[in-house]
Amino acid sequence: MSAKNFVIRKAAVLGAGVMGAQIAAHLANARVPTVLFDLPAKEGAKNGIVDKALAALKKQNPAPLADQNAAHYIEAANYDDDLAKLADCDLVIEAVAERLDIKESLYAKVAPHLGPHTIFATNTSGLSVETLSGKFPADLKNRFCGVHFFNPPRYMQLVELIPTAATDPQYLDNLEKFLVSTLGKTVVRAKDTPNFIGNRIGVFSMLATIYNTEKFGLRFDVVDDLTGKRLGRAKSATYRTADVVGLDTFAHVAKTMEDHLPQDPWHAFFGIPDWLKKLIESGAVGAKVKAGIFKKEGKRIMMFDPATGGYVPSNQKADSEVTDILKEKDWGKKLAALRASENPQAQFLWAVFRDAFHYIAYQADSIAANARDIDFAIRFGFGWEEGPLEIWQAAGVQQVAGWIREDIAAGKTMSSAALPAWLGGVEAFHTGEGSLNFATGRYDPRSALDVYRRQIRPAALLGENLAPLGETVFETDVVRAYTLDGKVLVLENLNKMRAISRAVLEGINQAMDVAEERFEALVFYAPEAPFSVGADLKSMMPEFASGDFAAIEGMIKLFQDTAMRLRYSQVPTVAAVQGFAFGGGCEFLMHCNRTVAALESYIGLVEVGVGLIPAGGGTKDFALRAARASQGDLLAALKDRYMNIATAKVATSALEAKELGFMRESDVVVFNSHELLYVALSEAQALAESGFRPEMPAKFAVAGRSGAASIKGQLLNMKEGGYISEYDMHIGSQIAWVMTGGDVDPGTVVDEQWILDLERKVFVELLQNEKTLERIENMLSTGKPLRN
Repeated sequence: MSAKNFVIRKAAVLGAGVMGAQIAAHLANARVPTVLFDLPAKEGAKNGIVDKALAALKKQNPAPLADQNAAHYIEAANYDDDLAKLADCDLVIEAVAERLDIKESLYAKVAPHLGPHTIFATNTSGLSVETLSGKFPADLKNRFCGVHFFNPPRYMQLVELIPTAATDPQYLDNLEKFLVSTLGKTVVRAKDTPNFIGNRIGVFSMLATIYNTEKFGLRFDVVDDLTGKRLGRAKSATYRTADVVGLDTFAHVAKTMEDHLPQDPWHAFFGIPDWLKKLIESGAVGAKVKAGIFKKEGKRIMMFDPATGGYVPSNQKADSEVTDILKEKDWGKKLAALRASENPQAQFLWAVFRDAFHYIAYQADSIAANARDIDFAIRFGFGWEEGPLEIWQAAGVQQVAGWIREDIAAGKTMSSAALPAWLGGVEAFHTGEGSLNFATGRYDPRSALDVYRRQIRPAALLGENLAPLGETVFETDVVRAYTLDGKVLVLENLNKMRAISRAVLEGINQAMDVAEERFEALVFYAPEAPFSVGADLKSMMPEFASGDFAAIEGMIKLFQDTAMRLRYSQVPTVAAVQGFAFGGGCEFLMHCNRTVAALESYIGLVEVGVGLIPAGGGTKDFALRAARASQGDLLAALKDRYMNIATAKVATSALEAKELGFMRESDVVVFNSHELLYVALSEAQALAESGFRPEMPAKFAVAGRSGAASIKGQLLNMKEGGYISEYDMHIGSQIAWVMTGGDVDPGTVVDEQWILDLERKVFVELLQNEKTLERIENMLSTGKPLRN
C-alpha cells in the first residue's frame, strides 16, 4: 500500500441507525460509493431496515444529503446476504450500538470478508478503542482504529481519530488525509480515554453549567441567554443544545464518564440531576420529540421548572449589567469584572469558566497531546468561536491560574484538586512555534501530512500571529488585492458581511485593471464565510431618502458593468465561495468564468425579500441559461429558473446550487473550506495556462409577450389562492417581463445588454414604490423579510 496513491474507492458503514445513516449520507455527498449495512428485516424486504433509514435521510432537517443525487451513491445491504461486498471496500466504519457484546459479535462476522488493505474504524463515542481492538483478529489489528464523528456528521467539522497500540501509522495517516480533504473535516488525534477530548471537556463544561445554575439559583432561559452568542458559542447555548443533542444522549455520555472515571476528582458531579432523570423517564428527551427542557405550546416557548415539575413561560433574559460586561473585548478585563461582580449571574459565569479551566488543566496531559487538540476539539465539536485555552491565554495564563488557586483555597471550586505542575511557568498555550505539548513542555508544530499543504490559511489559533496572506498589490478601505505567486491576483472584500457598495465595485474594477495589466488571472476570495450578503442597501439609504434615483440607476449600471467585466475580462476570473452568497454576491459568482465553492455554501437571488429584482445581471443570466438549456421549449426551461428568483430560492449546499442553476456543471465543489484558496488558484492557473480567451457576448432567444402572459396567469392563480400577496404578484410579473425580454415577439433574439437595461429599469421603478421601501426598512431593522 502506497500512502501517496491511497484512494478510498468504496466504503461501507455497518449500522443504519441515526449516526450510521448520516455518516453514509456524508460519504455519499463526497461521491464515495457506500454500502450501508444493517440486520435483515424480520418482515418484508430483507433490506427493509436500511431502506427505512434511507427514506428518513431525505426528510430530515437539517438535510444530511447535500443534493438529490447523493442518495444514488448509497447501496442498501444486510449481514445475511451481502458480506462479500466488503471485499471491495477500502474503508469500513462500524456504527452499531455502544455495547461491547454487539460489536464483538459483528467483528467476528465481518472480519473474514475484509479486503487486504481495508481500514476498519469504529465510530464509538465512549468505549475503549483498545478494548474493541482486542475483539478483532490479530492479523487485522494494524488496520483497526477509532473514528468519532460528531452529530450531525455533514455539518459538524470535528472528527476524532483514535489509534490503538497496534494501529499502523500509515493507515492512520491515510485515513486522516481522506477525512480532511474528501470529507472536509478538522481531525484531532485523541488518546484512548473515556469520551476522548471533545465530549470529555464539552460534556464536563455542560455538567459544570448545570451544577452552577442550581448553585446560583438561575433559570434555564437566563443561562441560555448568558452562555450562547454572548460568549461566542452556539446560539443554542447550554440547555437548548442538550435538547437538540437529546437529553437521553447527553445522559448516556455523562454516564460513560461516571462509569469509567471513578478516580476523577470531579466524579461526584458526573451524575445527572433528578429533574433531568425525570424528564428522560417521562419521554421528554428533547427536540426529536418536541419536548425536553424547552417545548413549544402554540406560539409560546415553555421551559421546564425543576421546582414545580411543570412548564412555565420561557421569557426571561440576562441582567443588563452582566451583558454590558460581556461586551468587553479584552478577556482579561471581562473575566476580572465577572469575578469581582456581586451579581449572581456574573458570579455564575466566572464559576463556569473557572471550573472548566480547572478541569481542563488537571486532565489535559491524560486526554490530549497538546493545547491545539483541545481547542480544536471544542471549537469544531461544540461550536465555540474560541477554544477554552485560547480564552485562558487571552486573559493571561498566570493571572487566571492565580484566580483559580485562590478559589480552590477558598473552597469555591467544584473540586479541591491542585492545578498541575506543568502549568507553573507557562505564559502561552499557542505561539508562532506551535501549541504546548503537556508532556514535554515544548511547542508542537502543525501536522506535516501533505494534505495540510492544501490549506494555505488553516484555522488560526490565538497566539500564532499569522501574517497577512501574500504580498499586497493595493488596498483601499473596502478591498485588499494581493498575490501569493506573482501570477494570480487575489481580491478580498473587507466590508462587513462582504456587502457590495459603490466603493467595493470600484475596487473590483481597479483589481480587474491591475489583473489585465500585470497578472494571468483574478480570484475573488472570501477567507471565511460569508462570500457576500449582496448589495449594501444601507449605503444607498441617503439616495433612497432624497429620491436621487439617477444616482441609484448609475450605481446599478456600475454593478451590471462590473458583473459583465468579470465574465468578459481578458484574464480568467474565479469566485472562491463559502457561506452565504446572496443577491449581488450570487450574481458575481454566476458571472465569473469559474466558481470554486465550499460544500457549505448557501447561494441564491433573494432580492424579492426586499421588494426588488436581481439587477446585477442575475435575472439576465437565468434568461440566458434557460435559452441555452431549452430543447425547443423555451418557456419550460425558463420556469424553474424563474421560480428560483420569484420565490427567493436558496441552494442549501454548493451541490444543490448546481442543481438549481446558480453554479455550472464545470464549477468545482470543495469539502474543506480551508482548501478553497488552494483549489481556486489551481483552477485560475489552469484556465490561464490553457490559453484562456473570453467568449463572445451572448445573443439568445427570449419567450416574449406570450411567455410573460403565461407566467402571469399562474401568478394570478397563486394570488387568488392566497399563496402570494398582491405586491408579490406585481414583483413576480416584473421578473417575468424582464426574463421573457419585455415587449417583444416570442423567439426574438436579444443580446445581454437588452435584458440588463430591462433589469435596471424595473429595479429603479420598484425602488420608487412605498411597499418596496417598507420591505427594505424591515429587512435592515429586523433582518427578516416582510410580505406586505
